[in-house]
Amino acid sequence: MALPEIILPAWLGNIIGHLPATPPRFVLVTALNSMLKRGLLPAEMDYFNGRKFEIDVLDAGLKIRFTADAERFIGEGFDGPPDLRLAANGIDFMRMIAREEDPDTLFFNRKLQIEGDTELGLITKNLLDSVDWSALRPFSSAQG
Repeated sequence: MALPEIILPAWLGNIIGHLPATPPRFVLVTALNSMLKRGLLPAEMDYFNGRKFEIDVLDAGLKIRFTADAERFIGEGFDGPPDLRLAANGIDFMRMIAREEDPDTLFFNRKLQIEGDTELGLITKNLLDSVDWSALRPFSSAQG
């Protein structure tokens, strides 16, 4: 079933944008590290070592900033520009996770912005495209 075209109203994004970034950053970094540990995220962490990332959920006004070392992702914010910024509306990030859209299609349709280090962006985009997101679904048909 295709996800509907839902864009949060500007007033709601304005409210969310004023909330602390720590809880969503904790959730994202914990999920990424769990995926690494389970072998679901085939990342070469040496390449991400010392890099700064920003996930910008445009319609929600939410910016999640985190870093990485040679072993894991780290839930610490940072000052200055990120090495890599991925920006899209929430529904487009969800479509990517649900495999309704691939990152290339979203990028070429101008629904996904990738800014910063070009090589890091390409590696990250390919990494996102290689993840078996269905393995993360708690009630997938494979389990039951």
